[in-house]
Amino acid sequence: MTKSTTTYWNVLTSQARESWAPVKGLEGMAEELTLSIDEETGEYTKLTRFLSGADTTAFGGKAHLYPEEVFIISGRLYDKAFEMWLETGHYASRPPGELHGPFKTDVGCVVLEISFPNRIG
Repeated sequence: MTKSTTTYWNVLTSQARESWAPVKGLEGMAEELTLSIDEETGEYTKLTRFLSGADTTAFGGKAHLYPEEVFIISGRLYDKAFEMWLETGHYASRPPGELHGPFKTDVGCVVLEISFPNRIG
């Protein structure tokens, strides 16, 4: 099986607003939009939008058993694990088990995430 496909559409416009969903457990702080997914392998590409003032400190940092890539599309996000502000253009290719977060943002942030749950390291 392969990842789902779609034709061009601008996911950042107001017309796409209804396509975003609250991140479970982070309602009022973050929204997500799955862009493509492989239902068989679980690999996915999604956007996460952290709303202005979001702070996930209460949830602590997290790590995955699988690799993932992240790219900051807009805004900025503070990553406590790395003690740095991630700003537009920052990219990371995270190995399995790498701690990241908790996160906070003052102005909001949109993050592109590509994850590979079937590639447990």
